[in-house]
Amino acid sequence: MLSHAFLARAPLAVIVIAQLFGTSLWFSVNGVGLALQDAVGLSESDLGLLTIAVQAGFITGTLAIATTGLADRIRASHLFAISAVLGALINAAFIAVAESVTLAAIARFATGLCLAGIYPLGMKLVVSWTPSHAGAALGWLVGMLTLGIASPHLLRGLTLNLPWQWPLLLASLLALVAALMIYRLGVGPHLPATAKSGRPWAGLAAFKQPRFRAAALGYFGHCWELYALWALVPFLVARELERLGASNSAQPWLSFAMIALGLPGCVLAGRWSRHIGSDRVACVALATSGALCLVYPLFGGASPWLLLALLGVWGVSVIADSAQFSALASATAPPERLGAALAMMNAIGFGLTIPSIALVTSLWSSQSLAVIWWLLPGPILGLIAMRGFSAHTITVNNRG
Repeated sequence: MLSHAFLARAPLAVIVIAQLFGTSLWFSVNGVGLALQDAVGLSESDLGLLTIAVQAGFITGTLAIATTGLADRIRASHLFAISAVLGALINAAFIAVAESVTLAAIARFATGLCLAGIYPLGMKLVVSWTPSHAGAALGWLVGMLTLGIASPHLLRGLTLNLPWQWPLLLASLLALVAALMIYRLGVGPHLPATAKSGRPWAGLAAFKQPRFRAAALGYFGHCWELYALWALVPFLVARELERLGASNSAQPWLSFAMIALGLPGCVLAGRWSRHIGSDRVACVALATSGALCLVYPLFGGASPWLLLALLGVWGVSVIADSAQFSALASATAPPERLGAALAMMNAIGFGLTIPSIALVTSLWSSQSLAVIWWLLPGPILGLIAMRGFSAHTITVNNRG
């Protein structure tokens, strides 16, 4: 049991660790993807479908809590805890239906619904405890999301000689621990615990704010690239291991490492944002990952070690802007509807991950590294959108 004294001293640490444990449900099936291909005959496109199902569930869930006002009417810590418990149970139930692609997709969709009560509410909890350093604090939160998404590959590496069901069960156990941690922590003092019921789609009102809109559009470009890349990581790693003639047993460990490198990227970006601003940090990270989208396929015949090194740099940069976009959105959204605004932004952004994941997973077998170029429009359009954020900031400052 966590002591109340620890909770009082370190609320941010509790939230980010709970985020790590709770979001281990997100890519839990991807972590055992190769084993599922052998055990139940799933193809790359089937695995892509299961990933898309999670995203679709997350989008549906975020829209539901945003349009109904649940994100602001129910105590954030309670909604987080309930979602984590339900997600843990559904994730474990996937084991029983894995042989049916249809039932497996339904189970993953339901898991995504539960994640909608974990990730956006985690952002709201962070802001409720540390509003003055939101960029740095959200850097830790999104870093832990990254580590959580990478953790199924680590769990698979740790249980490589055990049946594929074990990593799923361990992810469910971590989610239960996350529920307990957040339930005992509660909501911070800087936002109301709940808000009165408002009109449906209240979260869309935030898009009337030019800077919120610019940050959201930048975030949407980031989303187009991010999850599709994460879905590709096991395939990209397996390709280079095959070229090296190395054992495929290293694939889970390297896949975990490539995604988990986003944690230091998020933390460093958060610290950097305190000196030069979240908008500049977000643009630098988005430009870096966009450049890698462009050049990575061009080096397809180069040394496997070079490609793995580039993939590591990409792992650092591809998520480093996420927290900064969220911090910019948090600072410009109406405080009384912060949960709904963030949930709505998440819903739209994650909606864009579905076609990008579908493209890269369905075309991987025929296009190989060339599928990466399908991700390039995201960073380009995101950077164009962020020009509006900077222009509006300059206008405001000049008026002041």
